[in-house]
Amino acid sequence: MSTPKRYTITAALPYTNGPIHIGHLAGVYVPADIYVRYLRKRGKDVVFVCGSDEHGVPITIKAKKEGVTPQDVVDKYDGIIRKSFQDFGIAFDNYSRTSSKIHHQTASDFFQKLYDEDKFIEEVTQQLYDEEAQQFLADRFVVGTCPKCGFEESYGDQCEKCGTSHNATDLINPKSAITGATPILKETRHWFLPLDQYEPFLKEWILKEHKKDWKSNVYGQCKSWIDDGLRARAVTRDLDWGIPVPVEGGEGKVLYVWFDAPIGYISATKQWAEREGKDWEPYWKDEDTKLVHFIGKDNIVFHCIIFPVMLKAHGDYILPDNVPANEFLNLEGNKLSTSKNWAVWLHEYLEDFPGKEDVLRYVLTANAPETKDNDFTWKDFQQRNNSELVAIFGNFINRVVVLTNKYYDGKVPSPAELTEIDEQTLAELKAYPSVIASSIEKYRFREAQAELMNVARLGNKYLADEEPWKTFKTDKERTQTVMYVALQIASALATLSEPFLPFTSEKLKKMLNLNDAVISSGVERSWEDIATDKVLLEKDHQIGKAELLFAKVEDEEIQKQIDKLEATKKVNATEEAEVIPQKEFIEFDDFTKLDLRVGTILEAEKMPKAKKLLVLKVDTGIDKRTIVSGIAEHFKPEDIIGKKVSVVANLKPIKLRGTLSEGMILMTETADGKLVFVNPDENGVNSGTVIS
Repeated sequence: MSTPKRYTITAALPYTNGPIHIGHLAGVYVPADIYVRYLRKRGKDVVFVCGSDEHGVPITIKAKKEGVTPQDVVDKYDGIIRKSFQDFGIAFDNYSRTSSKIHHQTASDFFQKLYDEDKFIEEVTQQLYDEEAQQFLADRFVVGTCPKCGFEESYGDQCEKCGTSHNATDLINPKSAITGATPILKETRHWFLPLDQYEPFLKEWILKEHKKDWKSNVYGQCKSWIDDGLRARAVTRDLDWGIPVPVEGGEGKVLYVWFDAPIGYISATKQWAEREGKDWEPYWKDEDTKLVHFIGKDNIVFHCIIFPVMLKAHGDYILPDNVPANEFLNLEGNKLSTSKNWAVWLHEYLEDFPGKEDVLRYVLTANAPETKDNDFTWKDFQQRNNSELVAIFGNFINRVVVLTNKYYDGKVPSPAELTEIDEQTLAELKAYPSVIASSIEKYRFREAQAELMNVARLGNKYLADEEPWKTFKTDKERTQTVMYVALQIASALATLSEPFLPFTSEKLKKMLNLNDAVISSGVERSWEDIATDKVLLEKDHQIGKAELLFAKVEDEEIQKQIDKLEATKKVNATEEAEVIPQKEFIEFDDFTKLDLRVGTILEAEKMPKAKKLLVLKVDTGIDKRTIVSGIAEHFKPEDIIGKKVSVVANLKPIKLRGTLSEGMILMTETADGKLVFVNPDENGVNSGTVIS
């Protein structure tokens, strides 16, 4: 579609079972927001919708764990997520909820139309049933071994390790996530969407029509699914949390969350239109509308195959023009995990780094997982802030504003005749709007932001080459011209940075008094203005005082974040540590046969030619004896002299590498594999004290 009349932009509905973290931002919300802000800057008619996905099984699992109702869970996290998006500047036209009345009605009507037109298959199937819990098990209530990759903790609908979607009945050794019991198969009636009947349509629409314009990771995953052959997929489930199935026989059943959630984009648009007094239908039913879904790679199948089939079956709706899904963002070399708290939560970031919303936007965009999984590290965050935002963008703006105030009392000077270097610099500046726009429209946001930074580099180089701080003393006219050109670049940055760095853009506009200029002229600076011969800052325009756009991030701030992750890692290691099963019961008499004593290590040395063994001289209170212990990889001999230890004193002596060992020292092991002495450290506990 070359010239759409309007744009409908959607961002994946976040599950309301937890807050938003940087993986969500990098994968979906920052690129979507950049795209939308760019479109608005170009004067396009656009609606940007999202909302809380409140009907997933993860919600009910969370509610059970916390001992509250599902409604309590969604109300809590909808508030947290909504505020996080607001604080971070994600500019939705409407952020809705799938628990809203308008969504329930929209989803019910959608299902009813497909039902009335016999677009579903109704079948009695066998599904997993937990006899202890007395309920059918929805996909996320089943855990088992993935039939494709062998991962032993796969969910019933999708493997978190290999990404494969499957049915719960496909799992090997399935277990109920509710009781841990092995479920049985039991008959139940459901409605299915026959995806296989739409294979010819999908092959034509995706594999032919979108072969060249969809991202390779999106196209590849779709092709793999279609080539493997599609199967009918249930659109209802046995559950009491969700949208009730609105037809006879649907009692006790709800719409499957993957069916109702994408309809949330439509209901969110309806809600927006009602509030704004607009007609929602052209945004979903007019062929001159461009529909774009921003999602993560785990949602590709739902947005590229299943939802389009739903829209096609309905018949009234347009299909997505593009689905520019990103890959996953890792954190410090490890996969982001909500359950393991291995994440940088947005609401916590905003508390720890107030006023640095744009820094995170910049870093996530610069390192966006557009074509492959990428890694976020705090050191990279610091380096990009200090070496790029502060040293390049911020430095240029600061020099321009400070010098303008110093030399001309903050008024844009009148230029003399432009030299070749001036003309060339302005010509380069005029080319950037088109270059940046081209990258954005191809969904290459990393590339687009890099070009934005090149505008700041252009300004820095121009100032460095022309040195107005030197010519001010020798050539007043030349200095005026240089500062005039530099101010045009600064003004362009205020506009071009808006999609990427909205808070910075607003601060820069205020610094340059561009908002006042808009008020007086009635016209806001447009994207296109920069590419024309139009003067961006007129002579004698009064700018404001200099403020730092960006501040350095210090080592202490970064270390605090790294320490927080290290603490999380230790907690996870403890929780994930494999507990050795209890041995068989022994009689009390068996225990009393052990002679456990407190000992003190008097001497320690490495055993020759033995990597793991230390030869210890231990005072047991009874005697001073030699004990050989396999702890050399964990302790230096000199560090344990004088250490009190627990000794099995009556263990039968044994020769180890020619040395007689007359006992055993008790040790234990931490979750991360570190050996620790089981020792009596209290004062007054002397060698020879019996342990009982």
